[in-house]
Amino acid sequence: MSTIPQELYPSELDLPYEEELLRNPFSLKLWWRYLIARSDAPFKKRAVIYERALKALPGSYKLWHAYLRERLELVRNLPITHSQYQTLNNTFERALVTMHKMPRIWIAYLTTLMDQKLVTRTRRTFDRALCALPVTQHERIWEPYLVFVSQRGVPIETSLRVYRRYLKFDPTHIEEFIEFLISSSLWQEAAERLAGVLNDDGFHSIKGKTKHRLWLELCDLLTQHATEISGLNVDAIIRGGIRKFTDEVGRLWTSLADYYIRRKLVEKARDVFEEGMTTVVTVRDFSVVFDAYSQFEESMLALKMEDWSESEEEEENGGEENGVEDEDDDEDDRLDVQKLERKLQGFWLCDDKDVNLRLARLEYLMDRRPELANSVLLRQNPHNVEQWHRRVKLFEDNPTKQILTYTEAVRTVDAMKAVGKPHTLWVAFAKLYEDHKDVDNARVIFDKAVQVNYKAVDNLVSVWCEWAEMELRRKNFQGALELMRRATAEPSVEVKRRVAADGNEPVQMKVHRSLRLWTFYVDLEESLGTLESTRTVYERILDLRIATPQIIINYAMLLEDHKYFEDAFKVYERGVKIFKYPHVKDIWVTYLSKFVKRFGKSKLERARELFEQAVEVTPGNSVKPLFLQFAKLEEDYGLAKRAMMVYDRATKAVPAEEKLSMYEIYIARAAEIFGIPKTREIYEQAIQNDGLHNKDAKIICVKYAELEKSLGEIDRARDIFKYASRLTDPRSDADFWNKWHEFEVQHGNEDTFREMLRIKRSVSASLSQTHVILPEYQMQKDKPNHEDTLDALKRAGVPDDEMAALERQLVSTANDAATKDGPRKVGFVSAGVQSHTDGGLKVTANHEDIELPDGSGSEDERVEIAQKDVPDAVFGGLIRKREESDVGDEEATRSKDNDSHLGALERIKRMKRGG
Repeated sequence: MSTIPQELYPSELDLPYEEELLRNPFSLKLWWRYLIARSDAPFKKRAVIYERALKALPGSYKLWHAYLRERLELVRNLPITHSQYQTLNNTFERALVTMHKMPRIWIAYLTTLMDQKLVTRTRRTFDRALCALPVTQHERIWEPYLVFVSQRGVPIETSLRVYRRYLKFDPTHIEEFIEFLISSSLWQEAAERLAGVLNDDGFHSIKGKTKHRLWLELCDLLTQHATEISGLNVDAIIRGGIRKFTDEVGRLWTSLADYYIRRKLVEKARDVFEEGMTTVVTVRDFSVVFDAYSQFEESMLALKMEDWSESEEEEENGGEENGVEDEDDDEDDRLDVQKLERKLQGFWLCDDKDVNLRLARLEYLMDRRPELANSVLLRQNPHNVEQWHRRVKLFEDNPTKQILTYTEAVRTVDAMKAVGKPHTLWVAFAKLYEDHKDVDNARVIFDKAVQVNYKAVDNLVSVWCEWAEMELRRKNFQGALELMRRATAEPSVEVKRRVAADGNEPVQMKVHRSLRLWTFYVDLEESLGTLESTRTVYERILDLRIATPQIIINYAMLLEDHKYFEDAFKVYERGVKIFKYPHVKDIWVTYLSKFVKRFGKSKLERARELFEQAVEVTPGNSVKPLFLQFAKLEEDYGLAKRAMMVYDRATKAVPAEEKLSMYEIYIARAAEIFGIPKTREIYEQAIQNDGLHNKDAKIICVKYAELEKSLGEIDRARDIFKYASRLTDPRSDADFWNKWHEFEVQHGNEDTFREMLRIKRSVSASLSQTHVILPEYQMQKDKPNHEDTLDALKRAGVPDDEMAALERQLVSTANDAATKDGPRKVGFVSAGVQSHTDGGLKVTANHEDIELPDGSGSEDERVEIAQKDVPDAVFGGLIRKREESDVGDEEATRSKDNDSHLGALERIKRMKRGG
């Protein structure tokens, strides 16, 4: 009997707990307090306490969990072969007697067994856990179970059985099973399971994989392990994916071909490649299939060339050993079956050294690439006309294939759905026959082409015109005219009634109203037909109301060429009645010029009536050429007075931007016919015309002044300059003022020069006022001072005309004072006066002052002013401009102070300071 070590017995510190436990041994609280109090004791002693507690309370999860946790902590750093692991396993087994419904105990036990690598015991324990726990908690067991069976060392059969059981519990995790099968190289079952997933319409991937991705995985699995998977119709599976998923068709076709290649069915693989290239509808898929096909052919060719080189070496070695048989044994050889088989194997169909054949096959494939690519584009849209033309160009050296291509094109392309011009296919088809001298077939093609119901009338018209041009090239002029008569023939009433009943009107019912067709027809008639037939065509065009101004002019010129002048003028009359402006302009101009050229003075009144009718209906922006033509008529064949009246009417009828040029023409013609004096009336009329722009009126004034100057009328010229001065701004139109300046220098005196300067300053000031926009508070602040100053000047006896000049100067001064210390006001336009800073004072520089000789002025006249003071804000810090003007009958006074001229306002200030 083994003795219990002394340290395992209770000590004096344990007595209080032991006494309480003797009184109440089934209290979990007392046992837990005891364990906490002895937390520092050795594990053996704590294990005794745990065992005593669990013997009293075997159903306590808290005690079992804490006990097992300490047991696990004890073996954590021990090898799995240690005896403590067996003790731990026994403890778990004893715990599970009462804790078999607790999944955490099971998971801890199973994790321990997995670490010990006890495969069979672990598997059985997992099964016991699944049997003991309710189904709602199986998910917690299956997760580590699947991890366990996926470990290395676990038999594959065991793992398969476990996974199959798990799929019965949760079928949604079949993807994990498939991944396990693939990782375990179980290709057959993996393919079957994956195919079953794809056939299940209600399947939803928990990993987010799409059906398309699963299809691609299955195709890769089937093709990469073609020899290891059986029982599945791989061809049907992949073709089903091709029909269902259109965005990876090229990859699926190459996968199917790869499947047959791996199964050594080379010819079948070629058939698959060919089928794929002829069925894909995108260029990307075609490129994938074609590249795979070309690589396959290249690899097969390279393999055959290697085999050929090896076989040649073997034959050379074998030839040295074998001798040549005699000819006498030929009959015996025929009866030798083995030799006969060798001869049959040497036949070219059974020849393994078909390198040339394979090389030709590869070259043929490469040559077909443009045709195959074009077929892909046509499969995308078989009604694409341009792609059909490109396809024909691929067979430039093969007329037979071109004819077959055109035949297929005109049968396939629907004119209503066509992208491009479908009639060009028919025309090119007919030209192909024409180029090969087969005109009869070309006519048959054109005859079929004109019966097609095109989307647009112009397409049918093009076919008719091309047909007629072909006949012209073949010198069949009468046939071309007959074609045009047939094309322009109006459908009968019966045909119209039948089409109206159907409700779908074809283009053949509208082609007889095509202007392009009639134009072509009339050109043919003019070149090949008679005058009567051509007139008939023109009249038919006019009756159909499809004529253009150019057709009217052409018709009239045709009649003129044949001396039918009155008929030509009747055509012009019909044209001006049919069309309105601006289309009728060319007809009027041609009509009037032809009429005047033909009749001249003989039918002057009729010509006048025509011109009156033309200018009456012509808008102002187009009437100028007609007025000039009208005036030329009067000058050449009528009265000069009437010509002047026409010019006068023209100046009033033309728009404002053309009035200047019209007046210049008017003046030039009047001067030539009636002389210079007659032009004065025209100049005055032009100047007074309200419709003339100011800049144009200024030009007229300058020319008028030049005229008067040339006639010696200096005063009249000066008055004209004065009149025009109000139309010009000195700041922007220096040319006018320079001319006036030169005029005064040449023909004026001191007084007229001063008057010119005064007017210039007056105009500049008035125009500058129109641009100044002061704030309202500023206007209210400056207005009283301005009015007070004017009152003071008036009571001082300053005349009105000088006061007007001073008033303009005061406004300018007030503006300068308001902006003296601040930035320049927005909207202020300078009147030409610039300020120069000199010692802190602003001195106004007037560049237009003229120096007069000493003694030319009079003494200052002192005027006593007994009015209220003029505010300094009116004058600011500027020296005012000098204003020269007459004061009553006396001359204006002028004085000098430091070589500076003083104006009236400066004199008033000096008088106030002197008083």
